Amino acid sequence: MNDGTIRPARPDEFETLRELEIAAGAPFRDLGMDPIADDTPPSTVVLAGALDRGGLWVLDVAGTPAAYLLDDLVDGEAHLEQVSVHPRWARRGFGARLVEDLAHRAAAAGRSAITLTTFVDVPWNAPYYERLGFRALAEDEPGPGLRAIRRAEIARGLDRWPRIAMRRDLTGGDRG
Repeated sequence: MNDGTIRPARPDEFETLRELEIAAGAPFRDLGMDPIADDTPPSTVVLAGALDRGGLWVLDVAGTPAAYLLDDLVDGEAHLEQVSVHPRWARRGFGARLVEDLAHRAAAAGRSAITLTTFVDVPWNAPYYERLGFRALAEDEPGPGLRAIRRAEIARGLDRWPRIAMRRDLTGGDRG
C-alpha cells in the first residue's frame, strides 16, 4: 500500500478537494447531523486563498488527494480550519499525519500552539483530537480571533450540537 506523500495542493485539484469534502461529510448523516453532511464545501476562491498563504496541504496517494488540511493563523497561532479524509482512505492515519505535519510546520515557524474548533460528541472530532494531543479550552481561554470563529459558528447554527475550541501546545514536553 502506498502511504502517500504530504505536499501543497495544486489549483487543478480544487474540485477534487471539494468532492473529497462532500464524501468526508457523509458520515455525519449516521449521527443525525444531516445539515453538517449537507454543508457546502469550501469554494475554489477559499481554497485558492488558502493555497496562496501556504495553508492548503494534501496527502497524495498515487497522484490523487486522499485527504487534505486547511490551516490559517488565528491569534498568532496555527489554526486547523479543516482536515478531511476521503472515506475510501479512512482509518489509515492520514488525518493524523496531516495534523502532525501542521504541528511541525507551525513549530518551525515559531508558533507555540495549534487551535481548532470542533464538535464535542462526534468520535472523529473532539475525542480524536484529544488523542492527537489537543485539550479543550475553558470559556475564558480563547483569544479574540478564536472567539470570533466561535461566534460565527453559533450564528451559522452549528451549536445545535455541542462545540468547543481546542489547543495543542507545541512547546516544552509537547508531541509536535
